[in-house]
Amino acid sequence: MRAKILLQLKPLKQFSIPFTGLKIGKHQFDFEIDNSFFDAFEYSLVKKGALTAEIEMDKQETMLILQIHIVGTIELDCDKCLSTFNSPIDIKERQIVKFAEDELESDDLEIIVLNKKESTVDISEILYEFINVSVPYIKVCEQNGNGVQCDQEMIARLESLSGDAQHEEETNTDDPRWEALKKLK
Repeated sequence: MRAKILLQLKPLKQFSIPFTGLKIGKHQFDFEIDNSFFDAFEYSLVKKGALTAEIEMDKQETMLILQIHIVGTIELDCDKCLSTFNSPIDIKERQIVKFAEDELESDDLEIIVLNKKESTVDISEILYEFINVSVPYIKVCEQNGNGVQCDQEMIARLESLSGDAQHEEETNTDDPRWEALKKLK
């Protein structure tokens, strides 16, 4: 069991930024996000993707300010025709990392609190959350903007199946008790 956990964490190890030896000021980091990144998260909405994350870290005396820019494509399943399609992603966010004596929880979602003894900041979960939050609630090929059309054959099959189910539902809703009430008129 322990070996399996280590294998899952290994792809995420590259997303740790060591900041202790860096001078105060701005520093640039680039990360490639591929399918192995999403495989490390068990219940991810996104299973496949090819993304680049550019992180600009502004190191200050008491905190780090991370400017995050994620660009690329993720593979999604269409809610209308059930086929997979590539959806473009372009995310720009800011994350603040503060230092404290004890690891405290922050009420602000934009602030992460680290222990002063820490020497690295792991941004894998931050990147994961930003990517998953950017996934649209309703995913449709045609609304993607890259000219991909939904699979018309599949839509026709789904509509034919839903029509039969709707007709059966209408015939089953005729309750004999309602018929008895209609006679009272």
